[in-house]
Amino acid sequence: MVEHDALGATRDAYDAVASTYAQLFRDSLRDSPLDRAILGVFAEVVRASGNREVADLGCGPGHVTAYLAESGLEAFGVDASPAMIELARQDFPGLRFEVGPMAALDIADGTLGGVLSRWSVIHTPPWELPAVLAEFHRVLAPGGHLLIGFSASEGPSRPTQRFDHAVAPAYRWAPDHLATLLRESGLTEVARTVREPQPTDRRQFKEVHLLARKAETGTA
Repeated sequence: MVEHDALGATRDAYDAVASTYAQLFRDSLRDSPLDRAILGVFAEVVRASGNREVADLGCGPGHVTAYLAESGLEAFGVDASPAMIELARQDFPGLRFEVGPMAALDIADGTLGGVLSRWSVIHTPPWELPAVLAEFHRVLAPGGHLLIGFSASEGPSRPTQRFDHAVAPAYRWAPDHLATLLRESGLTEVARTVREPQPTDRRQFKEVHLLARKAETGTA
């Protein structure tokens, strides 16, 4: 299979900055009570489903995967960057981490109680995102939940908006547009949060989390 140039470039870029990235974000949840609360809700609904197996897709150095495990989930991480996975394995040797692309996961159909995609789709070109969301749907068990985080574009008239990310080219999404793409992939939005940018934030982007659910039966 020929690897898409965008994926290869993003992987190589994150390989090059893996150590610096890990140092910057390793303790990020400690200073973000809202993010901890959102992850806590996700963990609670997954536990309630009875299937605690969760994939943290685009897990980076693994700190959020570890937080999910501490929250009572059977969490493992997947990332396209081998350097990130190496750091995650070093820092969290008791957890499972695998190298792989989000669009072609080495996970059986319908096996997961939850999927976390926390700012991991921002480097996915818009025309490729439906395939990634379809893959999220494929690996979720009926009744399973997806929590997806991303930066919002500037209004509904701009469904996607490219921006100059520090590591690799990235995209912002209109929340309603992304919710529509989720619905078209068979995942129904059940909740969303919107965090307004703080005056000290380098980028004045709204941060959005969408919680979506796969239907209990059928293919939707």
